[in-house]
Amino acid sequence: MAQDDRSTYFHKEWIGMLQPVGLVVEPTALVQAQISLDRGKLVELQQQFKGFITEGNLPGRPDYQGAWLGGDRFQAFLTEFLRWPAKTIAGFGDTPLPQDFTLYLPDYGETLEPTYGVKDKAGDWVMLVKVVPLGWELDQDEPGSEQKWQATPQQKFERLLREKQQPVGLIFNGTHIRLVYAPRGEASGYLTFPVQAMMEVSGRLILGAMEMLLGRNSLLASQPEQRLTKVLEASRKAQAMVSEQLAAQVLDALWELLRGFESAYKMVQSPILEELSQNREGRRHIYGGLITTLMRLVFLLYAEERDVMPDDEIYGQHYSVLGLYERLVEENGTYPDTMDQRYGAWAGLLSLFRLVYEGGGPYEDYLPARHGQLFDPDAYPFLEGRQKPKDAISHLPQVSDGVVFRMLDKLLMLKGDRLSYRALSVEEIGSVYEGIMGFEVEVAPGPSLAVRPKDVVIDLAALLARKPADRLSMLKEAECKAEGKVATAVKAAKTILDLQAALDRRISHRTPSVLPMGSLYLQPGEERRRSGSHYTPQKLTQPIVETTLRPILSQLGEHPTAEQILSLKVCDLAMGSGAFLVETCRQLADELVKAWEREKATPRGALDPLLMARRLVAQRCLYGVDKNPFAVNLAKLSLWLLTLSNDRPFTFVDHALKDGDSLVGLTRSEISSFTKVAQLSLLDSDAQVREQLRQVENYRRSIQETDTTDDDQMSRKYQAWQQVEALLEGPRLAGLMKVGAFFKGQKPKEREQLEQDYQTLLS
Repeated sequence: MAQDDRSTYFHKEWIGMLQPVGLVVEPTALVQAQISLDRGKLVELQQQFKGFITEGNLPGRPDYQGAWLGGDRFQAFLTEFLRWPAKTIAGFGDTPLPQDFTLYLPDYGETLEPTYGVKDKAGDWVMLVKVVPLGWELDQDEPGSEQKWQATPQQKFERLLREKQQPVGLIFNGTHIRLVYAPRGEASGYLTFPVQAMMEVSGRLILGAMEMLLGRNSLLASQPEQRLTKVLEASRKAQAMVSEQLAAQVLDALWELLRGFESAYKMVQSPILEELSQNREGRRHIYGGLITTLMRLVFLLYAEERDVMPDDEIYGQHYSVLGLYERLVEENGTYPDTMDQRYGAWAGLLSLFRLVYEGGGPYEDYLPARHGQLFDPDAYPFLEGRQKPKDAISHLPQVSDGVVFRMLDKLLMLKGDRLSYRALSVEEIGSVYEGIMGFEVEVAPGPSLAVRPKDVVIDLAALLARKPADRLSMLKEAECKAEGKVATAVKAAKTILDLQAALDRRISHRTPSVLPMGSLYLQPGEERRRSGSHYTPQKLTQPIVETTLRPILSQLGEHPTAEQILSLKVCDLAMGSGAFLVETCRQLADELVKAWEREKATPRGALDPLLMARRLVAQRCLYGVDKNPFAVNLAKLSLWLLTLSNDRPFTFVDHALKDGDSLVGLTRSEISSFTKVAQLSLLDSDAQVREQLRQVENYRRSIQETDTTDDDQMSRKYQAWQQVEALLEGPRLAGLMKVGAFFKGQKPKEREQLEQDYQTLLS
């Protein structure tokens, strides 16, 4: 094993023991900075550490019995154990903290400030430190916060770090030392070092990691690239690369699933998939079912790692996606040659999908039903071997365990390491799955191969039939550059085997062998070939959304009410995976929580106020449009992940996120004027249109009034939405016909004639 690989492995070991929340530090960034953990000094280091520790009862916490670091010893711990020079620490002795680090929150009448600040030799601040009273829980609301901002010490410290643009912080409560990274405009993350664990033999590695990251050699390193701040920045850049690599693997998983279904249906000689593939609508249905499967899996992986799903033995052994993957890994090690002849994993996933959709379990709140298109078994019945939505299941598709294993492996492993969905932000997950948008399922008209770099599939027989001089232009259309010896070999090819040999390195890994005629494959659409997919990180969306909302919120006055905030309507006209809507939801929810606390109207109950605020904002304030219907589903998924609750259904957003072209449309008067003809019986008059729209508004209002708290409420909202769709059917059809006449006609008179023809059809 190479030295860098060994170092990376050792860093992964202690990171795995600590289980960071969010992204803090990446092993590769530590290796590149040449920061390593000296294992030979761990015993000596632990002996030094014990000199600062008290064991026994913690004052004010009769429930805690163990090791703790007293506040009176914390200064000595910083200067003697971590070896921070006292002269670099503001807040020590006669060195006061700058007033600039004090943050007053007028909405709460509360002041946030650090206990200490640390600067380097150049005088630049590198870290803020906050000491909270002994025993205070870092992730529970501060005691006595009923009269102030009801938030945890962690949340308040993050707010201070962001507002003061000092992203690195250390928060300490006697029993835990936590490194916090909260760069402005990005998701925060933290690593928590438990004092008790670092006193034990098994915790020496954790103690060594803490000293490695927080000790003088890292915090105040002479080489800038070795300083903690730079390592944390480099870790975020490495995470962006992880997102790009994962996006490529998710596309691999989509290809794997398509091949798996094709084999499964051929095995049982079922005509369902073949019949669907006969027309474009059917092939689009296949594609929708495949990407929906992957979106279901990403939701479940995110939910399981965030402890939203049940954590008991029954769920873990019989339903969990992570549990299934672990079993398949073990089976692949034992039966590597027969995984594609083994079955059962796909049936297990289908059972889990139905359980999530319908809910169930030994008690009422075990697993709430999460209705909606994402897990609806009737949305894509072919996934269960059914032809139509209401058909009974007779034979499940024989998707092999090998296919399921390889698919999950692509979703969970990255360069030999387990990927943590807990560390991925909602925007990162959205961007990864946006990478599988813009494809179409096609049928190979002859022997075919995908060529690099865009994975465009070409018909080798059609290429061979071209004149030798014209073959390169066909490859160019597929954005495959053939030059030099490759071009010469392509022109000289006499057989399909010759072409395959000539293209060689130009062949995509997604078609390792020639696709036979009639095979299904994924073809990138024209728009995807031109633009690809792009990741919109939070550090981009945060300032844009903040700047956009600032004048809107200021118009509501210095202290907007909760109802004023919930009355705002924000629409993203080309939402993609919903990154800007997600950030809008975050920021408006923050404002809503402030308004509740000013009005002393914070909702009480088991649900966290911020989560409650996000759910209400998502359902009442946010709207979005995208031309790609699958992108609409992805945007819904992004908002569901942001507003995910352990015991409530998905937030209802079907009424607000739509597929369509936002650059094309009509005003209400244009739609109603189109219906004003004597022979029109579908829509009698402008007054009828207005009445229908009034009813639509009433139904929409009923959808938006409250959060979706249970199955009955979800059902009522769904029924109201169905009523809305039925009422809009006539006006929508009239609008589509008027728009169709405009685009089909070349001249005004031709358009007028087409409008008259369409009006007659409407009657």
